[in-house]
Amino acid sequence: MQSIRNGKTPSASNPGRGISRQMATIGTAVMVFVFIVAVLFAANENDVVGWLVVIISLGWLLLFAFVVFSIRGAARKAGAKLAQAQDSLNRASGAAPSVEVMDEATLIRDQKLDHSFKIIQVQSKVIRDNLGTDADQVARAIETIEITAHNARGMMKKDDGGPVEGTVVD
Repeated sequence: MQSIRNGKTPSASNPGRGISRQMATIGTAVMVFVFIVAVLFAANENDVVGWLVVIISLGWLLLFAFVVFSIRGAARKAGAKLAQAQDSLNRASGAAPSVEVMDEATLIRDQKLDHSFKIIQVQSKVIRDNLGTDADQVARAIETIEITAHNARGMMKKDDGGPVEGTVVD
């Protein structure tokens, strides 16, 4: 799943996109070249016809730029609408959406849960290392696992009942 952060949407991979971008770049380069050549010839000849050619080539260059940027904008909007329609279909069919919007609180909660799972992993290693040799260390590790698991479940359920308290019985 991808997430949207700060209002930026992830770019979809499109194999044909590179070719169209190259064609637009080449076309722009050709139009700029034609305009520069027209300006150079008009400046050398210094006649009205040469400057008319410059104005016409500038008009074509501006028209080309307008068309390229309009098509790019329309393609982005169409892609966004297509992704929105796909997500609507996925939600209607019960499938998970392809893009998940995550707020700051969700990200922080996920980081806290990740930390809780790391604590549990460390304490399980402590239990494995001290099983049969140090009963007090094993008991503290089990208590830590219980408290951490309770706190993590509380984060998931939005239950703020505090950590589990109790006495470890040997």
